[in-house]
Amino acid sequence: MRKAVGVYELENTNFNTMSFTGEWKSFVGTPATSGAWIIWGNSGNGKTRFALQLAKYLCKFEEVYYDTLEEGVSLSFQKAVMESNMKAVSGRFKILDKEPLEVLKERLKSRRSPRIIIIDSIQYTGLNKASYTALKLEYPNKLFIFISHADGKNPEGRLAKSVRYDVDVKIRIEGFRAFAQSRFGGGEPFTIWDEGAKKYYNEID
Repeated sequence: MRKAVGVYELENTNFNTMSFTGEWKSFVGTPATSGAWIIWGNSGNGKTRFALQLAKYLCKFEEVYYDTLEEGVSLSFQKAVMESNMKAVSGRFKILDKEPLEVLKERLKSRRSPRIIIIDSIQYTGLNKASYTALKLEYPNKLFIFISHADGKNPEGRLAKSVRYDVDVKIRIEGFRAFAQSRFGGGEPFTIWDEGAKKYYNEID
């Protein structure tokens, strides 16, 4: 049984955070270095491009692994990586080629394992609600960022919908813009691709 925590003890507890600045702080605030996020959106709206932009920014703070569970190391993913200039963070960004979750979990037991893991996509993890919760409990100092297919404006499937209610940061992608609900602040939309967003939202002068 976990011990009860008093108010003064809680108020004096220091949590590890990432000092986001500029548009990223306006978007999600000052997030913790652990927990879980979810990103979802329909195909062709900039979801992968956004995930790589986010990964690139997160590399300022921690090493990031990107597990391409669904697509694998493919030509289209190679193109997305090149367009996002991920070479700029090559020392802190690693790509896992369809690494199964059980293998990934063994990797994360290493003392030198990454703190941030992006998993694309949640529909390919084999998780259910209970095993998702167990994963977070097993690795309390990791930040898991799940990418999900969309069903309209919501994540697709029972697991993704459950995860949406649990996570600290929820990010919906539509028309090359990202819209966040974050427990850490922020709330301003994030433009993934200016030209594409203006065209989608009919904002072209």
